[in-house]
Amino acid sequence: KQSEVEELTANKEKKTAESAQLAEEIAELTDAIAQLRKEQAEATAIRQQEKATNAQTVADAKAAQVAVQRATKVLKDFYGKAADASLLQNDGRLSDEMQQASQAPYKGMQSEHGGIVGFLEVILSDFARLETETSAAEDSAAEAYEKFMDESTEDIAVKTTATEHKTAKKEQTDATIASLKKELELTQEELDAALEYYEKLKPECLDHGLSYAERVEMREQEIQSLKEALAILNQQDLA
Repeated sequence: KQSEVEELTANKEKKTAESAQLAEEIAELTDAIAQLRKEQAEATAIRQQEKATNAQTVADAKAAQVAVQRATKVLKDFYGKAADASLLQNDGRLSDEMQQASQAPYKGMQSEHGGIVGFLEVILSDFARLETETSAAEDSAAEAYEKFMDESTEDIAVKTTATEHKTAKKEQTDATIASLKKELELTQEELDAALEYYEKLKPECLDHGLSYAERVEMREQEIQSLKEALAILNQQDLA
């Protein structure tokens, strides 16, 4: 019985350690899942804000391009009409140099730093580039967001499955611990009963200068007592 008690105690301690380790792993997985869900929520909020900002930027850039194109057309029409008017004012008495100058289309302030039309064309190009770059940035951000969500969702699924398996294993381990504890208590009770009975027999087994016949009789009583103890233990095992 002593060896049984020791074996049961060792098994119980082993299972208790396993249960504690599983509990720690489950807690870590639960925290990791919560952190992933938090990161997903934050990424989604940022993505929605970023998407709205990019959409507004593209819309503004398109509207600006239309406005600049209209302004450029108005100016070109104005310069064209002004050039026609200057040609009509030519009375034929201008010098060759003036005639050459008057034959060139009127460009107003275009001669200064590329002119207003040239400046508007630069602005138009800037807005077109802004639209293109913003659209590309939006596509790249959307792709990165989808990739992160897919990977993190898969990670959550894997961790959730692992948590479920470890939880089931811990429940089984805890049930085993409860069974071992009960079995250990019963075995310890049996061992305590046997030891107590043995202590009662010890004084009767001592040699106090008895005769041979008396020692034989004592020996037979001892054997009978041991048989009775064995019978008691067997009855407890059957119970």
